[in-house]
Amino acid sequence: MELIEIRDLYKIYAEGEENEVRALDGVSLSIDYGEFVAIVGASGSGKSTMMNILGCLDIPTRGSYLLDGTPIEKRTEDELSDIRSRKISFIFQGYNLIPSLTVWQNVALPMAYQRVPLAERLQRAYDALDAMGIASRAESRPTVLSGGQQQRVAIARAIATGSPIIMADEPTGALDSKTGQQVLDILRTLHKNGTTVILITHDNGIAAKAKRVVRLQDGHIIEDRPNVPDESRAINVNM
Repeated sequence: MELIEIRDLYKIYAEGEENEVRALDGVSLSIDYGEFVAIVGASGSGKSTMMNILGCLDIPTRGSYLLDGTPIEKRTEDELSDIRSRKISFIFQGYNLIPSLTVWQNVALPMAYQRVPLAERLQRAYDALDAMGIASRAESRPTVLSGGQQQRVAIARAIATGSPIIMADEPTGALDSKTGQQVLDILRTLHKNGTTVILITHDNGIAAKAKRVVRLQDGHIIEDRPNVPDESRAINVNM
């Protein structure tokens, strides 16, 4: 069943002018419930624009976008904000944690916008931090944590909301290879538990961790294929 469906979608800056830029140029894409999809491309390929539109952070110039059956392209800012709070959680390369708040307060903050009662916010925040193996730092400030720990907090914030979609924008870009692999393993576990994961990356090696790869170039989808999981490749090699 389709969770996300975009059809003939355009995002054009300075349309009709000499410096017109077609960040997305007539793309169509469907993503089913529970998929793990990597959207991959070089800088300027349109992948960030794609994430912003799929994540309801922006609207297309024209074309259609259905999110869980709801048309998105003509929604107001307030409506988009409401849809994001209910449907989508984000994991960013820069973590986007608030230094003045404790770790658990950072995790709980999106739930405040969902009007979740304080006691439930606290419980869900601690449960998510525990799942990420970092509950012992719940009262710490983000600035005293390592990069890997901060990314775990960001992931805890994403999963605590219970959103059906997680969008991860270059989530390993600021991490060492070992910690980056741990973050990818967490995303794969979330996918196995039923969450739809959309991974935005320029790195083919990172994209290989997803179950499906969508490749963008100059605002066009040039490849959309299923990906063989690492485990399957290892089994086939050893047979």
